[in-house]
Amino acid sequence: MPKPEAVTAPDLSILVPVCDEAGGIEAVLGELLEVAGAELSVEVIAVDDASRDGTAEIIARLATTEPRLRLIRHGKRAGKSAALRTGAGFARALWIGTIDGDGENDPKDLVNMTREIDLKAVDRVGLVCGIRRRRTAGVSRLLASRIGNGVRKFALRDDCPDTACGLKLIPTALFKRLPFFDSLHRYFPALVKRHGFETRHVMVDDRPRLAGQSKYTNWQRALVGIVDLFGVVWLLRRTTVPPISAPDEAKTYSGSD
Repeated sequence: MPKPEAVTAPDLSILVPVCDEAGGIEAVLGELLEVAGAELSVEVIAVDDASRDGTAEIIARLATTEPRLRLIRHGKRAGKSAALRTGAGFARALWIGTIDGDGENDPKDLVNMTREIDLKAVDRVGLVCGIRRRRTAGVSRLLASRIGNGVRKFALRDDCPDTACGLKLIPTALFKRLPFFDSLHRYFPALVKRHGFETRHVMVDDRPRLAGQSKYTNWQRALVGIVDLFGVVWLLRRTTVPPISAPDEAKTYSGSD
C-alpha cells in the first residue's frame, strides 16, 4: 500500500475575521490571495462571526474553487478577538498573519512585514505590528483613537502607537499561549512583551473600507477600552514568565508544553 503524501505546512496562515462584509469580501479575499499568494505559500482562514448578510455564503462559494481558502463559521456573534482565536486553532503554519476583512488593509503591507522575521523559525521577535501612516477615518474617530492609544501606552508601557491596526504577525504557538479575553487583539504588544519577546513596527497604508460600516462607535470603543485596560494592567502584574535555559540546538521557540 503506498504511503500517504506528507502535508506541507504553508509559509503563513492568514486569519481574516469577518462580520457582515458581503459588499466587499470577495474583492478582499481575491486581492489577498493574488498578492500574498504570489510571494508566499499561504493558507487563508476566513472566520465568519455569525454574519447575517450572506458573507459566509460568498466565502463558501469561493472556497469551492480555491484550495488555499477555508471558511470557519461562528454559530453566534462573539467578536473579533474570538474570531482570531478560532482561526488560530486551525492554523497550520508556524506564523500567523492577521488582516481585516473590510479592505482597509493592503495585503502588500502584510507581505512586506514578513521580511522582518524568518517564517521558518521563532527567535526573539514575537510580534510585528502594522502602524498606519495616513488614517482615512473621520476626525472624531481619529481623535478618539489617538487619545485611547495615548492612555494605553502610558498605562501599559507597550511602546506601540497603533495597536488597533488589523495587520499583525505572531507565532501560532505564542498566540495560543496568551490569555483570552474580548478585545485581546488590541493588547498583543503588551502581552507579547510580558512573555519575553520583542515587538517590531512597520509603517503601513490605511485605505477606505470597500463597503458596509464599522461595527463600533467611538463611545463603544472608549467604554470597553477603559474596562479592558484595567483588566490588562492587573493581568500583566499577575503574569510571571520565567526565563528558560536550553541547549543551543533547542533555542528555537516551538510552543510545545
